[in-house]
Amino acid sequence: MNTIITIGRQYGSGGREIGQKIADHYGIKFYDRELLARVAKDSGFCKEIIQREDERPTSSFLYNLVMDTYSFGRGAAAAFTDMPLSQKVFLAQFETIKSLANEGPCVFIGRCADEALLDRKDVLNIFIHASEEFRINRVRSYPEYNEDEQKGKRITDFMDKIDRQRQSYYNYYSSGKWGRADNYDFCIDSSLLGIDGTVHLITQLIDDFEQRG
Repeated sequence: MNTIITIGRQYGSGGREIGQKIADHYGIKFYDRELLARVAKDSGFCKEIIQREDERPTSSFLYNLVMDTYSFGRGAAAAFTDMPLSQKVFLAQFETIKSLANEGPCVFIGRCADEALLDRKDVLNIFIHASEEFRINRVRSYPEYNEDEQKGKRITDFMDKIDRQRQSYYNYYSSGKWGRADNYDFCIDSSLLGIDGTVHLITQLIDDFEQRG
């Protein structure tokens, strides 16, 4: 196994679970939130700052100005002193993704990893989407979703808000468009095959890709 996998995903489509199972299948590294600790280590940014900026649209000027005093960047972070905090964090994350890809095959979830690895030939870029019903049923069980705290708001509004954040973040930092089929090697509806069926399909695609390579 020599392929690097990037997975973009609609919220609730199971992209993270699918990515983890693919990584387990091949015995390779998996990076979702795990990536943030490595970015903090490599860049010198405070981990809380990185978590705050994670897959978020660019922050307001005032927030960047105030929070920049707490970043205490070293190494890569210190080189971008004239940039807004959100862009510093993105660039630090961008460099960490490239560095991790150089260490060997792995799975990246979101965070414009496909853009960071655009020049590599050993990458498969996948987007996972799903029907609204499928996503709703999954999101109801997510620890970050508390129906009582939503105060009667529709669960679809909660899902759409997160997807808009991911879309804004991706479209700002990437040369492509989030969720558009022509931006990825494969777009897969996980509600058609289920999580395990989607994992099986993707591993077949990876195996074929490696044989052709």
